[in-house]
Amino acid sequence: MTAGEKPLIWVGRSKKDLLALPQNVRRFFGHALDFAQRGGQHDAVKALKGFGGAAVLEIIEDDSGGTYRAIYTVRFEEAIFVLHCFQKKSKHRGEVPREDMDLIRDRLKAAEMLAKELRHGKAQG
Repeated sequence: MTAGEKPLIWVGRSKKDLLALPQNVRRFFGHALDFAQRGGQHDAVKALKGFGGAAVLEIIEDDSGGTYRAIYTVRFEEAIFVLHCFQKKSKHRGEVPREDMDLIRDRLKAAEMLAKELRHGKAQG
Protein backbone atom coordinates (compact mmCIF):
# COMPACT_ATOMS: atom_id res chain seq x y z
CA MET A 1 0.00 0.00 0.00
CA THR A 2 1.37 3.41 -0.93
CA ALA A 3 1.10 6.66 1.00
CA GLY A 4 -2.39 8.12 0.77
CA GLU A 5 -3.88 4.76 -0.19
CA LYS A 6 -6.67 3.50 2.08
CA PRO A 7 -6.75 -0.12 3.22
CA LEU A 8 -9.50 -2.40 1.94
CA ILE A 9 -11.55 -4.14 4.62
CA TRP A 10 -13.95 -6.96 3.75
CA VAL A 11 -17.10 -7.06 5.89
CA GLY A 12 -18.87 -10.34 6.58
CA ARG A 13 -18.61 -12.85 3.73
CA SER A 14 -17.94 -10.21 1.08
CA LYS A 15 -14.48 -11.53 0.17
CA LYS A 16 -15.64 -15.15 0.10
CA ASP A 17 -18.59 -14.09 -2.08
CA LEU A 18 -16.23 -12.22 -4.42
CA LEU A 19 -14.02 -15.29 -4.79
CA ALA A 20 -17.07 -17.30 -5.93
CA LEU A 21 -17.63 -14.95 -8.91
CA PRO A 22 -16.13 -15.52 -12.38
CA GLN A 23 -12.45 -14.62 -12.65
CA ASN A 24 -12.95 -11.78 -15.15
CA VAL A 25 -15.57 -10.20 -12.84
CA ARG A 26 -13.24 -10.54 -9.82
CA ARG A 27 -10.45 -8.89 -11.77
CA PHE A 28 -12.72 -6.03 -12.85
CA PHE A 29 -13.99 -5.45 -9.30
CA GLY A 30 -10.41 -5.50 -8.01
CA HIS A 31 -9.41 -2.87 -10.54
CA ALA A 32 -12.35 -0.63 -9.59
CA LEU A 33 -11.66 -1.09 -5.86
CA ASP A 34 -8.04 -0.11 -6.47
CA PHE A 35 -9.34 3.21 -7.85
CA ALA A 36 -11.33 3.70 -4.62
CA GLN A 37 -8.31 2.93 -2.43
CA ARG A 38 -6.39 5.65 -4.25
CA GLY A 39 -9.21 8.20 -3.78
CA GLY A 40 -10.69 7.89 -7.27
CA GLN A 41 -13.84 6.46 -8.75
CA HIS A 42 -13.99 4.04 -11.69
CA ASP A 43 -16.42 4.81 -14.51
CA ALA A 44 -18.45 1.66 -13.67
CA VAL A 45 -19.24 2.96 -10.16
CA LYS A 46 -22.41 4.75 -9.14
CA ALA A 47 -24.10 5.68 -5.87
CA LEU A 48 -26.37 3.00 -4.50
CA LYS A 49 -29.87 4.40 -4.02
CA GLY A 50 -31.35 4.31 -0.55
CA PHE A 51 -28.29 5.41 1.41
CA GLY A 52 -28.56 9.19 1.20
CA GLY A 53 -25.74 10.42 -0.98
CA ALA A 54 -22.64 8.97 -2.55
CA ALA A 55 -21.06 7.25 0.45
CA VAL A 56 -22.31 3.75 -0.49
CA LEU A 57 -21.29 2.82 -4.01
CA GLU A 58 -21.83 -0.06 -6.39
CA ILE A 59 -19.65 -1.47 -9.13
CA ILE A 60 -21.65 -3.14 -11.88
CA GLU A 61 -20.20 -5.65 -14.34
CA ASP A 62 -21.94 -7.75 -16.96
CA ASP A 63 -20.58 -10.93 -18.44
CA SER A 64 -22.03 -13.96 -20.20
CA GLY A 65 -23.19 -15.38 -16.84
CA GLY A 66 -25.21 -12.32 -15.87
CA THR A 67 -24.86 -9.06 -13.98
CA TYR A 68 -22.63 -8.80 -10.92
CA ARG A 69 -22.31 -6.13 -8.26
CA ALA A 70 -19.82 -5.19 -5.59
CA ILE A 71 -21.01 -2.75 -2.93
CA TYR A 72 -18.57 -0.70 -0.88
CA THR A 73 -18.49 2.44 1.22
CA VAL A 74 -16.18 5.42 1.34
CA ARG A 75 -18.09 6.89 4.29
CA PHE A 76 -15.28 6.31 6.77
CA GLU A 77 -11.84 7.91 6.77
CA GLU A 78 -10.10 4.77 8.04
CA ALA A 79 -10.65 2.42 5.08
CA ILE A 80 -12.67 1.34 2.08
CA PHE A 81 -15.15 -1.23 3.40
CA VAL A 82 -16.45 -3.83 0.93
CA LEU A 83 -19.96 -4.67 2.07
CA HIS A 84 -21.31 -7.19 -0.44
CA CYS A 85 -20.49 -8.97 -3.71
CA PHE A 86 -23.18 -10.88 -5.59
CA GLN A 87 -24.78 -11.87 -8.86
CA LYS A 88 -27.90 -9.83 -9.49
CA LYS A 89 -30.83 -12.13 -10.16
CA SER A 90 -33.66 -9.59 -9.96
CA LYS A 91 -35.62 -9.08 -13.15
CA HIS A 92 -36.14 -5.40 -12.33
CA ARG A 93 -33.41 -3.45 -14.05
CA GLY A 94 -31.38 -1.35 -11.65
CA GLU A 95 -33.05 -2.57 -8.47
CA VAL A 96 -31.14 -4.40 -5.77
CA PRO A 97 -33.34 -7.07 -4.12
CA ARG A 98 -34.60 -6.27 -0.61
CA GLU A 99 -32.66 -9.15 0.99
CA ASP A 100 -29.43 -7.78 -0.45
CA MET A 101 -30.30 -4.22 0.65
CA ASP A 102 -30.96 -5.47 4.20
CA LEU A 103 -27.62 -7.29 4.20
CA ILE A 104 -25.85 -4.15 2.94
CA ARG A 105 -27.45 -2.07 5.71
CA ASP A 106 -26.38 -4.59 8.35
CA ARG A 107 -22.83 -4.70 7.02
CA LEU A 108 -22.69 -0.90 6.84
CA LYS A 109 -23.47 -0.85 10.57
CA ALA A 110 -20.70 -3.41 11.13
CA ALA A 111 -18.32 -1.25 9.06
CA GLU A 112 -19.17 1.73 11.22
CA MET A 113 -18.25 -0.25 14.34
CA LEU A 114 -14.99 -1.41 12.71
CA ALA A 115 -14.15 2.17 11.72
CA LYS A 116 -14.74 3.31 15.32
CA GLU A 117 -12.45 0.54 16.57
CA LEU A 118 -9.75 1.59 14.09
CA ARG A 119 -10.15 5.22 15.12
CA HIS A 120 -9.95 4.29 18.80
CA GLY A 121 -6.91 2.11 18.17
CA LYS A 122 -5.13 4.97 16.37
CA ALA A 123 -5.91 7.31 19.24
CA GLN A 124 -4.46 4.80 21.71
CA GLY A 125 -1.32 4.11 19.64
